Amino acid sequence: MKILLIDTCAETGSVALADTDAAVPKLRSAVLPGRRASEQLTVALRDLAARTGLALRELGAVAVVNGPGSFTGVRVGVSAAKGLAEALGIPVMAISRLAVLAELSGRCQVITVLDAGRGEFYCGIYDTECCGREALLNRAEVLEIAADRLPVVVCESVVAEALAKLSPKMVKAPTAEAALPIVLRRIRAGEFDDVASLDANYLRRTDAEIFAKQKTARTA
Repeated sequence: MKILLIDTCAETGSVALADTDAAVPKLRSAVLPGRRASEQLTVALRDLAARTGLALRELGAVAVVNGPGSFTGVRVGVSAAKGLAEALGIPVMAISRLAVLAELSGRCQVITVLDAGRGEFYCGIYDTECCGREALLNRAEVLEIAADRLPVVVCESVVAEALAKLSPKMVKAPTAEAALPIVLRRIRAGEFDDVASLDANYLRRTDAEIFAKQKTARTA
């Protein structure tokens, strides 16, 4: 099967084309520099297809890392994946960026953490390979959940510094290419998403919730 993978969640995005028909999957990827995913994505896909000799009409599936991350970047990636899936009549799946981070750690039981800004963190709790729970937490909540429990995995120095008490493991940042093992497992299990209902994974509280929480803390 020919699979397109898209990840535009972070400041630097990426796309990858995988051909799994061979004994050893062939994989080619391209980087989307800076915060220009919306401008560069179509061009990168065209160039990547030309380099691999693969026409987009040959794709058998498309997978997108649907967050959490940059709101604009996530929207761009999800929209592109849904558009291609609908136009080509192929299945689509969404993969959490926190799950890709767990995959990069090489362990099944981990807590993955990404910077969410405003003193908060995107947190994925993976007790088993197939089961994960995600939430938006502040530093105190992350420390409470992670204490004496599972190893913590991060990919950003600002997060490593904030959670130094937990001695987090630093790995490289997630990419579209890094999502392939998860995608292949889900394809084998027949686990695809409905293109109409597939949505971004923001894990973000509204401003009203944040400010209400801050007000409660001040008056407590």
